[in-house]
Amino acid sequence: MRAIRSLTSAAVVPNRIFMTAFLDFEKPVADLQARIAELRESAGSADIEPEIARLEGKADKLLHEIYAKLTPWQKTQIARHPDRPHFKDFIAGMVTDFMPFAGDRAFGDDQAIIGGFGRINGRRVMVIGHEKGDDTASRIKHNFGMGKPEGYRKAIRLMQLADKFQVPVVTLVDTSGAFPGVQAEERGQAEAIARSTEACLELGVPMIAAIVGEGGSGGAVALAAANRILMFEHAVYSVISPEGCASILWRTSEKAADAAEAMRITAQQLEQLGIVDEVVREPLGGGHRSPAMAISALAQAIENSLNMLGGQSSHDLRQGRRQKFLAMGIL
Repeated sequence: MRAIRSLTSAAVVPNRIFMTAFLDFEKPVADLQARIAELRESAGSADIEPEIARLEGKADKLLHEIYAKLTPWQKTQIARHPDRPHFKDFIAGMVTDFMPFAGDRAFGDDQAIIGGFGRINGRRVMVIGHEKGDDTASRIKHNFGMGKPEGYRKAIRLMQLADKFQVPVVTLVDTSGAFPGVQAEERGQAEAIARSTEACLELGVPMIAAIVGEGGSGGAVALAAANRILMFEHAVYSVISPEGCASILWRTSEKAADAAEAMRITAQQLEQLGIVDEVVREPLGGGHRSPAMAISALAQAIENSLNMLGGQSSHDLRQGRRQKFLAMGIL
């Protein structure tokens, strides 16, 4: 992904765009915002506010037009935008009394997967999710959100703890995939992912999974085998990245856009296929333009889903998950 840095852009709160990084396909909007910035800097005695208002309206309209016809590859770029809210932002914005837990009680504490007890709108929950980091130091610390075996084993421990105390589980998925390094394989990466998926399916409490950015491969499914799967409007969810798929099929990652189109990875496509239960709307231009609005929308969707599942028995919750996943792929 390549982003165009500009002096102005971002969240669309009524007819205003704030600072962020523009993506390649947003260049016409970036050009307009650069022009607006130039006008503001050169403001003299002449009244330029009508011209600025005209350009702002044009930029807003253009952003609407661009986001009304996004391709799957463009949505992939949005899902990867560095300014999208990450796990720590969701915790700060919608979870109170958060108490993180560390370690898998076997090897160590994986910083790519974080979890703990907290409250969403006053309801006690166990929140588990991927953290990618938002600068060089934090991205290295959190391994770019790519979980290692000890991370998935920590998730298993926390899910079992939630089950013991009859607390619903909420997972926030945002990973390009589980860490593929040799050390992870030596410590049983595949087994840890399989066990984490199994732990999701065995829960006797409601489980809500939200795909908030990238949902990549088994590293995502291991935290997303839930009763209800929510997905942000511009998130993506797939068995492999578009670049990886293109490299396998065409021996070049330059065909990533074609792969993204073929794999049906967008929230809208996955809802039609029955993989995703609900698409959560994002602010115009993506969640990175107004993180607070995106977080609020997700918190409401999670609360609605928990209310929907609240009266079901442990047996019904397990059976519901089983039937849900067995039905996937049936034409």
